[in-house]
Amino acid sequence: MSLKSSLLVVCLVSAVVLAGCSSVPSSTTQTNAPAGETGDQSAGETTGEAWTVTITRIVDGDTVEFEYRNGTQETARLLGVDTPEVHTANDPEEFEGVPNDESGATCLRDWGHKASEFARSELADEQVTISFDPNEGPRDRYDRLLVYIRDDGKSFNYQLVKQGYARVYDSKFEQRERFYSAESEAQQEKVGLWACRDGSGGSGSSQTTDGSSGTTGLTIAQIHADAEGNDHENLNDEYIVLRNSGNDALDISGWTVSDEADHTYRVPSGTSLESGARVTLYTGSGSDSESELYWGSDGAVWNNGDDTITVRNASDDVVLRKEYSG
Repeated sequence: MSLKSSLLVVCLVSAVVLAGCSSVPSSTTQTNAPAGETGDQSAGETTGEAWTVTITRIVDGDTVEFEYRNGTQETARLLGVDTPEVHTANDPEEFEGVPNDESGATCLRDWGHKASEFARSELADEQVTISFDPNEGPRDRYDRLLVYIRDDGKSFNYQLVKQGYARVYDSKFEQRERFYSAESEAQQEKVGLWACRDGSGGSGSSQTTDGSSGTTGLTIAQIHADAEGNDHENLNDEYIVLRNSGNDALDISGWTVSDEADHTYRVPSGTSLESGARVTLYTGSGSDSESELYWGSDGAVWNNGDDTITVRNASDDVVLRKEYSG
């Protein structure tokens, strides 16, 4: 074999070997991570490679969609955690100690929505750092990337467990002992979904479907979901009206109003309704008053067809739920 031919063979073999060395998904290798960005090695939540991405959509508490700097989009499943389902039925047996009955399933569904809203408030439209775990493959069976998310220097995966929004998803990920320790503490303190163990974390008897609440006197007096013209261009013609049908004044400071898609509005501090008083919650922007509140949303919230209005008090208990259809 000539020297020229030998060099050619060596080059080809080298190219094949190098091509087989990368276990990172092809879309990930195209992200051009900033120089020096290697994640938090001390937390043990990276293989040494990390990427800055933008969260574009919250699917639920443990699943998000994001975009790399080059515009490539992906779906990611958060490593090591499992939040209650919101799109399918929950199996209470997966959550240690939660009653395996309708009350347990209902309580978990409620906490699934809370986990989704927590993820939305912390991650939506944010630039975060994602990284992989050396003990796990890059993707699950649904072709979702398996990642850790770090936001403002904190592990979001870990926060889900610590604050009771998720259980630990048993696998071989490196941080499992740390996560199990946080889960054990949350269980002992009945934090978050673990309050479902004794029935104190669910919606209980305060949940209604007729637009009234026997425990607070709050009712939904009117729903105007279909704004004139394009709903997204006429936001203040989309509104709901809340009424205090009780005999006493009702302080609704810090209460939340949400739809089925987990868009959530929080009532400003100092907001109170006298007996018989009404307040209109407009989807768009404006100046709040005793009788008018403004969501400040940049898009329509309420479906013109079927939707559900859920009101929670400052302790995050459901006090009113109203289903409607167009």
